[in-house]
Amino acid sequence: MDVTVLPGVDEHAVVVPAAPLEVWDALGESLVRSFGRPRSARYARLVGVADRTAFGPRPLAEGSVLPGFRVTGATPGRELVLVGRHHFSTYALVFRLEAEDGGTRLRAETRARFPGPFGALYRLLVVSSGAHALLTRRLLEGVRHRAGQVR
Repeated sequence: MDVTVLPGVDEHAVVVPAAPLEVWDALGESLVRSFGRPRSARYARLVGVADRTAFGPRPLAEGSVLPGFRVTGATPGRELVLVGRHHFSTYALVFRLEAEDGGTRLRAETRARFPGPFGALYRLLVVSSGAHALLTRRLLEGVRHRAGQVR
């Protein structure tokens, strides 16, 4: 799937005081841990995600699956593209890593389409409420913390 066909939802960024490959490793571990929780599996069943079971290569690579996401692009230290769909949305989460003085800027871009009235309601409950932004920022902060522990 070409993720650029999906409308942009939001973007969040954090600077991590570590090299891009260290941040890459921390990102993969954080995603596996976050989406591997029982709570994530329950949510995946509730909204009817297409991919409900984690499988495939670890560390994350093209073809890896997490509940709710399939990895469609993976360039270590540079970009990780996750796509998914469920009853209310088709979505992508794109992580970009950019080296900068003293560390790595990690950006998380969300793109999604919310079709129909139930999609609009889902967007209201998850995105407009601020819940999505809160969870994305929490994930990025977790990556920053994890990358600091790797050193």
